[in-house]
Formats: sequence, C-alpha cells, structure tokens
Amino acid sequence: MNRQQEFVLRTLEERDIRFVRLWFTDVLGYLKSVAVAPAELEAAFTEGIGFDGSSIEGFARVYEADMLAQPDPSTFQVLPWRNEPHGTARMYCDILMPDGSPSPADPRHVLKRQLGKASDLGFTFYTHPEIEFYLLEKMPEPGEPPEPNDLGGYFDHTPHNSAHDFRRNAINMLEAMGISVEYSHHEAGPGQQEIDLRYADALTTADNIMTFRLVMKEVAMEQGVYATFMPKPFTQYPGSGMHTHLSLFEGDRNAFYEPGADFQLSKVGRGFIAGLLRHADEITAVTNQWVNSYKRLWDDPTASAGMGGEAPAYICWGHNNRSALVRVPMYKPGKSNSSRIELRSLDTACNPYLAYAVVLAAGLKGIEEDYELPPGAEDDVWALTDVERRALGIRPLPQSLDEALRLMENSELVAGALGEHVFEFFLRNKKAEWKSYRRQVTPYELERYLPTL
Repeated sequence: MNRQQEFVLRTLEERDIRFVRLWFTDVLGYLKSVAVAPAELEAAFTEGIGFDGSSIEGFARVYEADMLAQPDPSTFQVLPWRNEPHGTARMYCDILMPDGSPSPADPRHVLKRQLGKASDLGFTFYTHPEIEFYLLEKMPEPGEPPEPNDLGGYFDHTPHNSAHDFRRNAINMLEAMGISVEYSHHEAGPGQQEIDLRYADALTTADNIMTFRLVMKEVAMEQGVYATFMPKPFTQYPGSGMHTHLSLFEGDRNAFYEPGADFQLSKVGRGFIAGLLRHADEITAVTNQWVNSYKRLWDDPTASAGMGGEAPAYICWGHNNRSALVRVPMYKPGKSNSSRIELRSLDTACNPYLAYAVVLAAGLKGIEEDYELPPGAEDDVWALTDVERRALGIRPLPQSLDEALRLMENSELVAGALGEHVFEFFLRNKKAEWKSYRRQVTPYELERYLPTL
C-alpha cells in the first residue's frame, strides 16, 4: 500500500467518515457514484469494486459487462455539504477491465492516454476554465419557460444580492474541497454567473469541473434555486460557455513563452494554435456535444437583449480579440509563465475529459507537423461579411450537431484521440440525439405556421 492510500485510510478513521463515494463519468459526461464502507476501501485500492458496465452509457455490451472501479487516492476529499454526525468523502475512479487493464470506455483514461503522449514530447498540459452557468428560480415544469433568479447584468453587485451570497457559499465549499478559485462575478445575462478555477494540469482540472458542477447544484438547492449548465437556456440572453486558457510546460518552463517574439508567443505556442485552427471543426462535436450547443455558438451577438454573447462561430485567432475562436491574451511583463492561449468555443456542459483530450490532440498535431499559423484576425469577425471572411480564409464552425458529427466521423485525429470504442459510441449516441431532435415539432413552428398555413 502506498502513502496516499495509507493517508486516506488514516483520515477516514481520524475523522470518523462512514461512507466513501467513488465517482466516475460515463462517455457523455454524466457523473456516476457508488458508496462503499471504509472497511471495504483497502480491497478497493488493490482489487477495485466490481459493477455492471452494460448499465452505464457507452461502457460495455451485455456479454462483456463485468468492470472494475479503482479509486484514485490522490483525488480524496471530504464532502463539506453533508451536515451529518459522520462524514462522507469522495474519490474519482479509474475504470478497469477484469484483467486489470484500463477500460477503453473510461473518459478519464482517454484523457490520461493523451496526456501521456504530451509527456512523451516533454510537455505537461495545463488548463484554466472560466465556467458560466445560470441560476433559475426553480426547475421549470414541462412546457414552462425558465425564470432567472435575478435581473443582474455583467459585474453587477447589489446589496443582499442572492447571486453574491450564492457565489460566496459556493466558493467556500469548493475551497474546502481543495479546489482553488481565481475570480467570480455576475455574467451578462440575468441570473448568469461565472466562476473561474485556478489553472492546474488537465486531469486535475477535469476532475475539478465534475466536482464543480455538483457543488453548484448542491449550493443552489440549499438556497432554494436551481443551477443549470445548459449552453443556451434562453433565446433572448447569452449562452453559457467554458472559455479555457491553455498552456504547455516543459518542467517549470512555459513552452508557449518566447521573449521578443510577437505577443511573446513561442514556435510551440504558434504550432499549438495552428493545430487547433486546422482541426477545430472536427473536434467541435466533442467540445460542443449537445443539440442546444449550437444555439449558443451561432447566437447573434447583437440580438441577446443587447448583451453580446461573444460566442465564437468562426475559425480564426487574434491577439486580445474576443470575437476569435482562439485568443492570445495580453502578455504581462515580467511574468513569463503567464503566456497562454484561450479557446473560447468549449461548452460548460461538455465532458471535460474528452474535450481536453481532443483539444490537446489537435494542438500537439500542430506542433509535431509544424503547421503554419495563418495571420491573426484584427477585426470583429462577427461584423465582417461572408465575402470578407472568405477573403481572409476564415471558415465557420459547424452550425448544427448534425454538421459537426459529419465532420467528426471522417476525422482520424478525433478517432485516434478518443479510441475506437468511445469514438463509435459517441457517434451513435449523438446521431440518435440529432434524429430525435429533428423530428420534434417545436413551439416556434406551431406559433409561426398554425395561424397562417
């Protein structure tokens, strides 16, 4: 037994923790949980906990259903929201096959495999997400429109504001679990919040995002409101995204930093951006995996109640240009480790393990193949005409889940990053989602056509 496992077992005894929740995600990014008693944990570390993989979305077929969940002791945290005499803790799990090999269906393993490729090249991949979401008065009943829990706007702060209290309580809970927060504020839409997590290696960040979503929903329930990570819950207000700052490090050195270069951006950094741009349309089905995602990406920035959603819809990069898909933020003199790029397309509701895996795969491909970085966009890309964008070589992101899936289906890069099992299941599941959506008769159609046709 290693030191981390010994620490977990000792902490359980010292803090009188009676239940340990073992967490993992399915292919679509839904959190799964099984509770074990502390007495069973030592065996779980060495042998794993058996479960029926055929009952989990995308994990296994019935005739190969036996799988194992093996807890990762480095992810151990006590859950701070359980006001009970005996505490509850959680750990994330790696999913194994009966022979002890990693399951090809485990999203955590998909990301680990891609991080291993980066490590072979000498890189550690760091991510820093800015997570947006809405607080609603309640979970709407079927057919009932959602109602935001406040009328605030960007950076608004009013006395006794419920959103302010929510963010304070949520941040306290996150930090009690060892998840550091950099910033928080009210976003542009009524009821819309943003909380930015401190940068960490991509696996830790993905684990933290999954914890973050659950914490937000727990705190919201305590305060009598409802938190949603749906990308575009309102027609008239901006969608919720997860702009993510990315960087590669070689040991303690920021591989994106080169003093004296344009924007202090190194050849490695330029190659990474070029890879993202070359493969952006192929990876969009993973970074934006829901039918609703494309209503956020293709929201008219002038139409969201004058708020400007700033969601990227065109494939280009720019220096401090918030209309671009990839933004190179302003360099901070004297802080070489601050050199980074920002990818602005990711959904707040994506599977972070799979999303970061395909993003990293695209960036590394650009570095390895020495892709040339095209000129950056200086103008508001949304304000250009189609002709002007074509003249600049700026192509659009997919405009629907169907289009994104067609592009992904032919992508060797995405197939390699996800692995055959996850790639094939994801495509089947998402094609079924699109087919189900396409056959719906929407309220818009009824309102527009019934009176006149």
